[in-house]
Amino acid sequence: MAFKNILTEFKEGVATLTLNRAPLNVLNIEMMEEINTYFEELMKEKSLKLLVIQAAGKAFSAGVDVGEHLGDLVYKMIEVFHKMFRLMDSLKVPSIAVVNGSALGGGCELALYCDMVIATEKAKFGQPEIQVGVFPPIAALVFPRMIGRKKALELILSGDIISAQEALNLGLVNKIVPEASLAGEANGFIEKFKKLSGIVLKLTKEATLAGLNDDMDQGLKAIEKIYLDRLMKTNDALEGLKAFLDKRKPTWKDN
Repeated sequence: MAFKNILTEFKEGVATLTLNRAPLNVLNIEMMEEINTYFEELMKEKSLKLLVIQAAGKAFSAGVDVGEHLGDLVYKMIEVFHKMFRLMDSLKVPSIAVVNGSALGGGCELALYCDMVIATEKAKFGQPEIQVGVFPPIAALVFPRMIGRKKALELILSGDIISAQEALNLGLVNKIVPEASLAGEANGFIEKFKKLSGIVLKLTKEATLAGLNDDMDQGLKAIEKIYLDRLMKTNDALEGLKAFLDKRKPTWKDN
């Protein structure tokens, strides 16, 4: 199937998804629905052993379209956005993000939700949602599990953007490589897993996550409820999103 906003390839058990919405790969509902359609197609591939997510252009992804956070559209946006991560879990195979440039907001969540991340020295990661009056649901779910409560709260509550090196130090990134050799380095990293048994990779990932004893879906449902039923009913969430779209500073009223 041909897609408008993404490129796909399936070869030797490796499914490669390339974000291809110039210039910044902003994730709108249409693009996320294409990603979900592709993930659903991959569910039928018995030989699938690895998922690779990368991006064309100067940024991995600047995040989810802010305009689609407003009004009733937010319910659809959250549904399709979170469906990407639920489908990634359902695929059960190991996943690798290849990141060059900025991975911010929903783009950061998509990259760091992957089991492993290869990044260039130019890569940057951050969850700036708090600055426009909302919070990052997936980061709220996984950051405390990945880097601990204190640093997770600092990143989520401040909206700070961190370098690839700091992400590596925190354990959010596996390897930093020069931009010029990204393709070769990524292929070499991927090659290690292509040589292994697909079913053993799946079961090993399942066992590792089972050892954490986390019910990710229940956690995400609780976060969704806070986001949609409480956060999006505040004046400040609406103000922050509108201020971003209007290119002005928000005026917070704390209600």
